[in-house]
Amino acid sequence: MLHPQARAAVEAYAHEPKVYAQGYDVADAREAARRAAAGQPREAVAEVRDLDAAGVPCRLYRPEGSLPGVVVHLHGGGFVFNDVEVHDAAVRRLANRLGHAVLSVDYRRPPEHRFPAAPDDVSTVLAWLAAHGDAEGLGGPVAAHGDSAGGNLALVAALRHPGALVGLALTYPYLDPECAGASHRTAADGFDEAEARWYWEQYAASEEDLRHPDLAPLRSESLHTLPPTLVTTAEHDPLRDEGELLVTRLAEAGVAVTGTRYLGQVHGYWRHWDVFDAAAPHTAAIAGFLAEQLRGPRALV
Repeated sequence: MLHPQARAAVEAYAHEPKVYAQGYDVADAREAARRAAAGQPREAVAEVRDLDAAGVPCRLYRPEGSLPGVVVHLHGGGFVFNDVEVHDAAVRRLANRLGHAVLSVDYRRPPEHRFPAAPDDVSTVLAWLAAHGDAEGLGGPVAAHGDSAGGNLALVAALRHPGALVGLALTYPYLDPECAGASHRTAADGFDEAEARWYWEQYAASEEDLRHPDLAPLRSESLHTLPPTLVTTAEHDPLRDEGELLVTRLAEAGVAVTGTRYLGQVHGYWRHWDVFDAAAPHTAAIAGFLAEQLRGPRALV
C-alpha cells in the first residue's frame, strides 16, 4: 500500500509531461530541476567548494571535525538529468551525518555524452583521488553512494576497480536495461516502464552497449569482488526487483550485503526530505553504514 505522502507525489507527477512524449525538452527540464533545487533549504557544512578532478567537475563537502576517508556521491536522474546543484541539499545532509568528506561528481550525461562517458568520468575521479587525495586533504579509504542511475555508476566503479572502495551504498539502483523484473509491471507507481526504457535509450550508444556489464552490471561475472554493500529499494518502484536481485546475487557470491526495502515508498523519495518522512532515516542508514566501512567496525563499538 502506498504511503499517503507517496500517493500524493504520484498524483502530482501524473500531471507532469512524460520524457518520452514528442517534443519533450531535456534542456528545459534540467533547468527547471535546478530552479526547484535552488529553493530548497540547505544545511550549513563547514567546507563546500568546487574542484576539478583531472577534468571532471566535482563538489567537495567537508563537515566540521571530518574524519579521514571520503565518500564519492553519484547523483541519480536516469543518467540524463540532475547535477551537483540539484543534489546539493541532499549531499549536505549526508556529509553532516556521515562525519567524513563527500565528493559529489558532475559526470557527463546523455544524450550529449553517451555511454561510457559517465563511468569513465567516475574512473577518472577515483584515479585522481588515489593520486591527489592526500594533497586535497582527502586521504584515507574511499567508499561510494549513488541513487538510481548513480547507484548503477557506483556499482560499475567498484566492479571496474576491485579493491578501490571499502563500501557501497546503493539507493534504488538502476541496473537492468531489459526491465525484466515483474516490478516494472506491478509496482510502477509514478515511473512507468516506457520511461525506464527511454532513459536506457538515451544512455546507450548502441544496442551492444545494452549488454555490456559496465552499463548492465547484473551481467558482470565479478560481483564477488565487491566490498560490503547496502542496497535499498522502495516497495512501489519499478526498479525494486532488480535491486533485490542484486542483493541475492551478492549474497550467493559471498559478499557482505544488506538489503532494505522501504515499505510504501516510491522511486526518488530519498532526496526529498520536505516531502517524504522516510528520507531522513534513510540518510542516517546510509551514513551509518558507510561510516562503519570507512572507520572499520571496531570504531563504532
